[in-house]
Amino acid sequence: MRPQLLKVSKEPRHSFSVRRDLVPHVNNRWHYHREVELIHFKKGEGTQFIGDSIKRFKHGDVVIVGANLPHYWRFDDIYFEEDTKATADVRVAHFCEDFWGGPFLELPENINLKSVLEKARRGLQITGKTKQRVAEILEQLLNTDGPQRIILLMDALVAVAECKQNASLSSIGFKHDFLESENDRINSIYDFSLKNFKRPIQLEEIASVANISPNSFCRYFKSRTRKTYSQFLIEIRVGHACKLLIENNMSIKQLCYESGFNNFTSFHKYFKLITGKSPLNYQKEFIAK
Repeated sequence: MRPQLLKVSKEPRHSFSVRRDLVPHVNNRWHYHREVELIHFKKGEGTQFIGDSIKRFKHGDVVIVGANLPHYWRFDDIYFEEDTKATADVRVAHFCEDFWGGPFLELPENINLKSVLEKARRGLQITGKTKQRVAEILEQLLNTDGPQRIILLMDALVAVAECKQNASLSSIGFKHDFLESENDRINSIYDFSLKNFKRPIQLEEIASVANISPNSFCRYFKSRTRKTYSQFLIEIRVGHACKLLIENNMSIKQLCYESGFNNFTSFHKYFKLITGKSPLNYQKEFIAK
């Protein structure tokens, strides 16, 4: 599953880029780039793919994605419907690890900066008060010029480095390849799965989408993602169930079937296996927060 290499543009007078995205389809595919990405979702929600990690993203989330780590922010279908009222509002910074010069990160004072960039190569979910601090800095960066831009970016990275609750996203063993022949296959698999996960998806069906045989698909998918396609679907379904629990618009039994599970027993089992909580406790903890 080859991610697409994207070239991140920046203005000639800036050493790194910061922008505001108001549409949900910017780089809306499986891709990677040599720049580190620091992103804040002020508005918007959907499914987040980072390496071999799959989870929901929602408004308020802040994530840092390291150099060359494949990722994909897939906004929910409602954002693409005609006359939709759902809006996206995202702040994102891209910078190379060495944009401030090669020896800079080797300075003893910068050991924490170097460490956080190394950890970001697996993707980091920023939490707690640090999340709000980084979001505020990204907002400031949109309207800042001169040396203050670099100082603000350093402030954001130092805040991330000092936060003890950051969660690594992709597994330590995740690897990806860059074969040209696989340029669009991951996007086809992801898009089809996200549009059809509420119903049973037959192996022959998804293999046809990937344009390979069913037996080859099983080996292919696991070799690239470190999980079976069944596990992949379960993670998507549990992520959707989390969204429905947060919205609190239906009973737990109803959302079980709405998320693509055939029975409540398997839903409860997999939900707890992936989130570490029962559906009811997950909902209670979110409401309490």
